[in-house]
Amino acid sequence: MSSTPQELESDYGIDVERVSRQESIVSALRRRLDGRYPVDPFGLDPQLADMFAPVVRTLVHVDVAGGEHLPREGGAVLVANRGFGVVEPAALAVAVEHTTGRRLRVIGAPNAPFLGGLARRLGAISDSARDLSTCLRAGHLVAVPLAPTWLRTGAGTPPFPLVQAMTRAPAVPVAVTPGGPFGTVVRPWRVRFGPVVELDQPHDPGDPLGAARLAEAVRDAVGRLLVRS
Repeated sequence: MSSTPQELESDYGIDVERVSRQESIVSALRRRLDGRYPVDPFGLDPQLADMFAPVVRTLVHVDVAGGEHLPREGGAVLVANRGFGVVEPAALAVAVEHTTGRRLRVIGAPNAPFLGGLARRLGAISDSARDLSTCLRAGHLVAVPLAPTWLRTGAGTPPFPLVQAMTRAPAVPVAVTPGGPFGTVVRPWRVRFGPVVELDQPHDPGDPLGAARLAEAVRDAVGRLLVRS
């Protein structure tokens, strides 16, 4: 879902959905001092996120495969594996930006006054079905991590409390693996996107049985991508 001219005007020319070209430091500071920067309903501060983006791209390099499976518009869930869970979201966000130019919302904003607020400003949302459903209806890409597998032995367990909300949007499996030992920057992180997971039997959005089948299908799809990575 692309922004309309009216929306861009009300957002002071900053597209909330897509990563913008980096402003000069003087321009960015002047905008913030004047209060001319938007914060969307989920807490995202796109100007702040755009200021951080070059730093993240410098620190986290990615090698992307399967980018054609990512939607260029509209909401979708990106279900990814997780090891220690520190760099994987950043690597996935860099891969999404590189492939589509879009911003990524990440499930898992901590429930802490300072850290939670900062995480939301950079694109995180809470791990609640309500926030996930609302974000998908608004047309955003949302990363939903599987349960951690500390030794990176495969795909973790899907977050079942969120799976029913996931049935309302396309689900794209993702394998994120480090290029060097312990996720070091020796080589780029590998981010492999798979095709949208399709169930062989129809189901209603939010149906518990359909959600259970979707959870297993997505986990299997992520597992197959990890084997190929």
